[in-house]
Amino acid sequence: MPILAALVLAAPVAAQPQRGAPFVIAETGQGFAHLDDAVNAVRDGTATILIAPGTYHECTVQTGGKITFKAVQPGTAIFEKTVCEEKAAFVLRGRGSAVDGIVFRGFAVDDGNGAGIRIEMGDLTVTNSMFLDSQEGILGGGHETVRRITIHHTSFSGLGQCETENCSHAIYLAVDGDVVVTNSRFERGTGGHYVKLRARRVTITNNSFDDSKGSKTNYMIDMSEGGTGLIAGNTFVQGSHKENSSGMIVVAAEGRTYPSTGLRIEGNTATLAPGAPPSPAFVADFTGQVGPLGENNLGPGIRIFERRR
Repeated sequence: MPILAALVLAAPVAAQPQRGAPFVIAETGQGFAHLDDAVNAVRDGTATILIAPGTYHECTVQTGGKITFKAVQPGTAIFEKTVCEEKAAFVLRGRGSAVDGIVFRGFAVDDGNGAGIRIEMGDLTVTNSMFLDSQEGILGGGHETVRRITIHHTSFSGLGQCETENCSHAIYLAVDGDVVVTNSRFERGTGGHYVKLRARRVTITNNSFDDSKGSKTNYMIDMSEGGTGLIAGNTFVQGSHKENSSGMIVVAAEGRTYPSTGLRIEGNTATLAPGAPPSPAFVADFTGQVGPLGENNLGPGIRIFERRR
């Protein structure tokens, strides 16, 4: 089922926000007019904040606790344009965060990294959400408390750029641990990579990467500093308007921080859209540690593997 349809058909959570209070702490029933007030009320506790349908021009900074941000009806809680700290709609540096069923769209800041979510501390899980027409979708990591980021059943469209000093991407994460991306859709990129990771381990499975309407895009998956794990069951369509069409999955182009021994790439399907530049490498490896690859279904004009230095 397409992600947008699934979001519409998903059942709402049982609890309903109070009239006139779009942000409600599920555990207490306390309602708030603004999201940041609800977040501050949680302090360092654990809570779910239910978000009523609506389009919101506001943002929040989570500085403690474990908070789940959950749309009452997936796909109808929309945050657009407004960012906190010149970073993102949600700036997350608590003990842990989850985002479920929320739409983020239209974020831009001067340094080129305007995002729906900036994860700075704690683990993060994102499900049933959408990131649209912004410089960046999800950005962050790099802190020792960020050990695992999971993204499931989420769509990324109209993201990325290299027009400013900092290139941005649909997803750009640094995690000395695990990044899991499953059952999600990436499409219509506007620059940079679709998924750029500096991670020790990855699980990237059953996703769709459709670059047929992309513009100035680069790699589908960039494992910038190496890493191991599993890339399987994905579908890739390489488009015709690439900034860099030389590879689809590229390993350790910027460094060899993490070993790539045992990285499994199997069961994927890759094709070229009409007019796409010929002869990209499906996998380009700078480590000498990747391989042999498993069975992958590659269309005409795609080379299975290239060893780079």
